[in-house]
Amino acid sequence: MVMMTGSLAVRGTVLWLTPQQGGRVSGPPEPDYDYDYTATAYLPPRTPEDGQAGIALRRFAPGAWRTPAEGILVPAKGNRAQQVIPGCIVIITEGVRPVGLLTVEEVHALAPDGTPIVTSAPVVDVVADVPAATDPAPADPPYRHSTAASRWASKHASDDAPPQTAGV
Repeated sequence: MVMMTGSLAVRGTVLWLTPQQGGRVSGPPEPDYDYDYTATAYLPPRTPEDGQAGIALRRFAPGAWRTPAEGILVPAKGNRAQQVIPGCIVIITEGVRPVGLLTVEEVHALAPDGTPIVTSAPVVDVVADVPAATDPAPADPPYRHSTAASRWASKHASDDAPPQTAGV
């Protein structure tokens, strides 16, 4: 997971909207070798007014309605951080009109000079505790749960408060 507080390199699949869907009248852009396709973008639930970012796309198939692409997202000055994760959708706009959808598959933070920030995995020393062949099997497998599930199942002092009706 990466918070877009600075520029991000993204890779994914772009789907250009047809003119009937409100997309570009001329169809998908035709990139050339000297220039990237540049536009504006935002990540829902934000809107063009409160979450605008710049986007530059390259390495996509000319004239294709659906194609893999690489790009750079640059947040607009003064906009709050946005969470960019694989699977999220970036709305590509020209002005405020949506013209394409980029499904993010890979995200990398970029340093101010444009080079990727490489985060190394923490080094962990693991000592394997391998049970002997004569040890009995554990009675129950370990229980795993998501953070969301633990939030729903947790108890809080406010749960004991008597219900109150809204004075509307």
